[in-house]
Amino acid sequence: MQAKKMMALCAAPILALAVASPVGAADNATEAAKTVAEARATLANFLSDPDMKWIRSHFPQAKAIMIVPVQGKGGFIFAGSGGVGVLLVKDAKGNWSQPAFYKLAAVSVGLQAGGEKSEVLFFIQSRKGVDSFLSKSFKLGAEASVAAGPVGQGAKASSADVLSFSRSKGAFVGASFDGTSIKPAEDLNKAFYNKPASPVDILVRGTVENEGAKALREDLAKVGIKHQ
Repeated sequence: MQAKKMMALCAAPILALAVASPVGAADNATEAAKTVAEARATLANFLSDPDMKWIRSHFPQAKAIMIVPVQGKGGFIFAGSGGVGVLLVKDAKGNWSQPAFYKLAAVSVGLQAGGEKSEVLFFIQSRKGVDSFLSKSFKLGAEASVAAGPVGQGAKASSADVLSFSRSKGAFVGASFDGTSIKPAEDLNKAFYNKPASPVDILVRGTVENEGAKALREDLAKVGIKHQ
């Protein structure tokens, strides 16, 4: 009887892991799919914003685009202001890659005003900026320079590797992303592509794909064609 109790106790953790793992994977898959869908909506918000004319007119020059649907307090793997975003890179032929998921920790207090959450778009305009995202982790302002993107009529852009744009409740929010930590969201990448996938696999080699990103990629392609 005692032996049976011991076997049951030993088996319990194994059973718990067997049950918990699929649930965790399902949650990550749901979050990844939701992030892609929200990224598409966020892209549309930026492109339709009259203050974001610079993005529309210069879109063909983008090397890559990172979209963070919601950037707000707490959560994820970082303290402070955190968010999850997707990065898509454009190749030499003008084709957009599958999305790679990233987790961010922003040090800016500009996004915390009134506790409001903001949506963010990073316009990567140099190869150095793109290469920074292929590392295990990096900080904007260190490995890649960052500056606030131009807003409004006649605004001029900085030559920084990355330009940042942020909106809250439909209005532009001025916030510095210098010092923001960015690293691949390995759990979300794995869940979205049903196998481990590094940023290099997704953005450079193109060895994984998910039809769930088709609409977002098509939207990016249409913007490039429309404004060329």
